[in-house]
Amino acid sequence: MEPTKRIIINTGAQYIKAVLSICLSLYSTRLILDALSISDFGIYTVVGGVVAMLGFITNGLVVTTQRYISYYHGRGEHSYVAKIFTNSLILHIVFGLAIGVVLALLKPLLFGGVLNIPSDRIATAMNVFYITLAILFVTIIIAPFKAIFIARENIVYISIVEVCDGIIKLFFAISLAYVSHDRLMVYALMMLAIQVMNLLAFTIYGRLRFEECSLTIHRSSLSMSVTRQLMGFAGWTIYSMGTLAARNQGIAIIINHFLGTVVNAAYGVAAQVDGAIMFISSSIVNAMNPQIIKAEGEGERQRVLALAGQESKYSTILLSIFAIPIIVELPEILPVWLKEVPSNTIMFCTFALATCLVDQMTIGMNTVNRAQGKIGLYTLLMFTPKLLCLPIGWSLLYTGHSLESVLWTSFIIEAVTSIARIPYLKITAGLNVSIYIRQTIAPILPLIGGLILCSWGFVFLLPFHFRFLLSIPLTIIFGLIMTWIFCLRGNEKEYITNLLKSKFRK
Repeated sequence: MEPTKRIIINTGAQYIKAVLSICLSLYSTRLILDALSISDFGIYTVVGGVVAMLGFITNGLVVTTQRYISYYHGRGEHSYVAKIFTNSLILHIVFGLAIGVVLALLKPLLFGGVLNIPSDRIATAMNVFYITLAILFVTIIIAPFKAIFIARENIVYISIVEVCDGIIKLFFAISLAYVSHDRLMVYALMMLAIQVMNLLAFTIYGRLRFEECSLTIHRSSLSMSVTRQLMGFAGWTIYSMGTLAARNQGIAIIINHFLGTVVNAAYGVAAQVDGAIMFISSSIVNAMNPQIIKAEGEGERQRVLALAGQESKYSTILLSIFAIPIIVELPEILPVWLKEVPSNTIMFCTFALATCLVDQMTIGMNTVNRAQGKIGLYTLLMFTPKLLCLPIGWSLLYTGHSLESVLWTSFIIEAVTSIARIPYLKITAGLNVSIYIRQTIAPILPLIGGLILCSWGFVFLLPFHFRFLLSIPLTIIFGLIMTWIFCLRGNEKEYITNLLKSKFRK
């Protein structure tokens, strides 16, 4: 299958999955919040989040394994790919066990004063902590298998598994209302069961589908040189994702310390909304990353930069079309979605989505740097500054400033680091800045402005309940029209037109 068509199919699969996952996730959150109560949901957000934030290690290992598999597929060294997978699997198991032990040793510190949890729920919170440790370990073991599917561009199967994940979570959320035992404990066990199902889905089908996806570890496959390559790249990747996790969960802990678990519930709801919306833009990123890395392996640098610009543009377009009308309609959506809306939820959701939007404008530059393999200096310069919002945020709340000032700090830092990627890639990868701005950034700005005006126009023109059922679909249609007019170049329009014509002929 030709690369462009594969990207479109994989993006379509991810896009459909994203829409279904959003609907399932948002409704599940409503049911869970209702079943657990705001306080228990806040406990799960902060306790489970302390462990879940280390999911960045899983993501870092997935990115590392996928990068090397895609790169060496591009170079045609298929026997080396099997060796990468075997050594990666061993590395994941070791990482998973080590992280579990370290976190178990940190439990007295976390529950001895760091976390602000009601005294009558501490015992349950500790049990939830151990369950989420098991969830993290299973998630880490899934990582190399998922990386194989991404590297081999079988995104359709990943989408199917993740939609099934959302359906099962919805079923469990409905069932939670009929549970008579401690619902917080039962909910944590349900999440563990879902991860075990995901592990079986990826390992069994992966073994059947891909020759290099072997569960048997042969002595001849073990290689210290491969392990050192993976560990070196994974170390920097984990650091970069760790800064994001530390920032997000660090803000949650700061909020918990100063304002308590009720405000954490609002932060948790915003994280659900943010995660659901980010599925949409990640559909483009997941579909295009393997092609970008393969192109680097084949020595086609100009194609790498062109694809990276398209990745940034398309992911920002998709995120804007959905996120902007949702941000504007949040005051109408949240009371319908949640029976009881935690205070500050609208503010958290707005800043979370706006922060993601500014990051997506140069997200393709991350992939270019990863494809090159020289990620140390880039990681230090582009990700370390994101941690500044933690000491600044703590100081702001400690000195009596508003919660909003903390969120503004995080947004500004994200915007600065996003812009800084462009000159860095000019120096290291030969990026043509003027072309990037003209072909990627400039076409997006009219779309964002038009979506904001359109969304607020509906707020003033349609002052009735459930307006969002009409305004959001109409704004999305308006956004798609603006995308065709302002965002797509002539060759992109021609390709889409020809593709649609061929489909209609068939």
